[in-house]
Amino acid sequence: MNRRLAISAALLAVVAGVAPATAAQAAPATTAEGTQGAATALPAPDMEALDAALRNTLAAGAPGAMARISGAGGVQTKTEGVRDKVTGAAMDTDARFRIGSVTKTFSSVVLLQLVAEKKIELDQPVNHYLPGLLPDDRITVRHLMTHRSGLSDYTNAMFNDTVPGFEAVRNKVFSYQELVQLSLNEPRTSEPGAAYGYSNTNFVVVGMLIEKATGNPVVKEYERRIIKPLGLRNTSYVHPDTKIKGLHANGYLHPDLAGEPLVDSTEQTVSWAQSAGAMISSAADLNTFTSALVTGRLLPPKMLDQMLTMTPTDATNTRFYGLGLRRYDLSCGTSVYGHTGTVQGFYTYAFSTRDGKRSLAAMANTSNKGAANTALGGTLEAAFCGKKPVQAAPAARGFSATRPADVDLPERNSR
Repeated sequence: MNRRLAISAALLAVVAGVAPATAAQAAPATTAEGTQGAATALPAPDMEALDAALRNTLAAGAPGAMARISGAGGVQTKTEGVRDKVTGAAMDTDARFRIGSVTKTFSSVVLLQLVAEKKIELDQPVNHYLPGLLPDDRITVRHLMTHRSGLSDYTNAMFNDTVPGFEAVRNKVFSYQELVQLSLNEPRTSEPGAAYGYSNTNFVVVGMLIEKATGNPVVKEYERRIIKPLGLRNTSYVHPDTKIKGLHANGYLHPDLAGEPLVDSTEQTVSWAQSAGAMISSAADLNTFTSALVTGRLLPPKMLDQMLTMTPTDATNTRFYGLGLRRYDLSCGTSVYGHTGTVQGFYTYAFSTRDGKRSLAAMANTSNKGAANTALGGTLEAAFCGKKPVQAAPAARGFSATRPADVDLPERNSR
């Protein structure tokens, strides 16, 4: 078994306890309030622990890392390391970067706005809108958005060998149909609605639905419905262009073979992901976006409630997925909402409390290095839970050191 498959097998073992269920029937499903219950004042962020999490991320192999917290106490930031290994330029919280699967939440907002406008229905079969696209008329729009379609993730094969796979698609431009066909060439992972199974294919099809319903490319809908209304000056969807304009962090991809040099993966089309993972943003813009989303600035109440209705994704019952949105229940009882992102050279966390009063965006400019992702996940506990009791063991900071920061995240693709 090669290293990629071994990683996947270990991750599957962690999630094996998830009970099959449809999004509508899954038990236990939780409401938008999650486990947090009545609003309580959050403790101040533990900035020492935040910095320690970033230093741990560098120790695990990232050239640089950053975190930005916004809330009632203003904006607080921490950086470690460099954003460019060649020039030695220090990491900068104003830098743009590729956000990977945080893109899925942007795509979900657009699609749910279309649902509110009665242009799409969540429980209609996908083939109702895109006739003949999928081999099973039972796969609904909701199944896509909750990762319960059973459609195989084509990126598993695409990036089975990390660096050669990346170089093969770095400058390639795919059509949506080509990406869907790559998935259909593989066996389906489950019956529609039977189990949670993270797949980039789902949100490629979401992009197709957006374009079919609006008659516009997704970039115009992101701009019109999210980027311009929120004033996100550093957020863009440049596919199929390859550059990140302006001040930005370079991304560095770890080869599968330990000791091999990092690969600068900054410039690429990200055409292999598109509406599943090709957006660029900044920490400040991500703070604004996640806070605006959970406080109802982007969706009407009924749509936001749908998005925030969660089902478990792992056996710990602390991680959940709604409609293109994650919820993590932290050790202090606080629930946070947002998404993680992995794209070649970048790990991202973008989360807010349910009331939107505190938001965190954290990034490390590396990928294919699970220990670095786990370490970066420690920024969540530091940002939202504050200082731990003196007697707490160091491993209590952030997510458990014995499991990845996102159990759904095989290293090779956008999560």
